[in-house]
Amino acid sequence: MKARLAAATCAAALTVAGGALASAPAQGSTGAAAAGTACATDWGSGAKSAPTMSWSQITNARAGRHACYDRFVVDLRGTLRGYDVRYAPVYTEGQGKRVWLKGGADLRVIVRGPAYDSRGRATYNPRSKLNAVDVTGFRTFRQIAFAGSFEGQSTFGVGTRARLPMRVFIIKTTGGSRLVVDVAHTW
Repeated sequence: MKARLAAATCAAALTVAGGALASAPAQGSTGAAAAGTACATDWGSGAKSAPTMSWSQITNARAGRHACYDRFVVDLRGTLRGYDVRYAPVYTEGQGKRVWLKGGADLRVIVRGPAYDSRGRATYNPRSKLNAVDVTGFRTFRQIAFAGSFEGQSTFGVGTRARLPMRVFIIKTTGGSRLVVDVAHTW
């Protein structure tokens, strides 16, 4: 009887300890997001900009879903130095026509680099300019459009659910760089 009681007590203790361990954040993670609670969204929604132009050529655009934000990535050949990202209406490069986007807010992403090479050949040309990246099922993104490239700069329009916090940064890669735009799911 004592052995059975000791085994039951030990099993209960292990279950409680195991439950506590299971709810702890994974090693190397940031606590709140890993524990399934609130995410850090102290990025603000104001304009983010770096004015330097470059000859880095856009080669691809893509998007990904994360626990706390949706991510838009522009891949470039060469070192990107400049961008301008802000909530504002989006217009086509060179023509100035309004690009109407799905969602409650328009995020204009200007890449200070072309989508063509030195001979004028396209280095990035999506099948559909209005739906350049498929964001079906995303929590924050509603649409990503490519508004064109003219005189060394390129514009994307990101339709978002609402005006939400966002951050922008550049990642250097072998032979290139990436412009990364994260838009939080909530404030």
